[in-house]
Amino acid sequence: MEGEPTRIIVAVNESTIKGYPHASISSRGAFEWSVQKIIRSNTSGFKLLFLHVQLGFVDDSISFDDMDSIYASPEDFRRMQHRDKVRGLHLLEYFVNRCHEIGVACEAWIKKGDPKEVICREVQRVQPDLLVVGSRGLGPFQRVFVGTVSEFCVKHAECPVITIKRRADETPEDPVDD
Repeated sequence: MEGEPTRIIVAVNESTIKGYPHASISSRGAFEWSVQKIIRSNTSGFKLLFLHVQLGFVDDSISFDDMDSIYASPEDFRRMQHRDKVRGLHLLEYFVNRCHEIGVACEAWIKKGDPKEVICREVQRVQPDLLVVGSRGLGPFQRVFVGTVSEFCVKHAECPVITIKRRADETPEDPVDD
């Protein structure tokens, strides 16, 4: 429809090096690339849709990130869920603030589950014009053990997908880190 902004989902995640609320190198790169190469100065012609997927259990309701032991109380689980949600909101806040600084419309939300599956499910639900994901640029050996969300999305997302590789000067000592 003419006059409607081009809607781009940008999948974002936290830094494995710095943790929440810091965005990963790949997420920041995907966002900055989208702004510089796609949006450019046409800020009113686009809407960025930021999706952050937090790992969850099979029922997508409980996250055991950064946990040393399993707690027995239901209140402990509610506190962990609240903590994870707050951390995710702080991560998304970075991207939302950047969009407001440059004048690009945006939305942001959090889902739980397997990132590659949730991203593809959200693409099917939201029906964006484009999906942009960061890529760590792992070699074939590392991909066997780590797998890649970006490769899965290229194969399975129901829209065009652009993967943005990290710049060589941004790659940490261990390329699995981000």
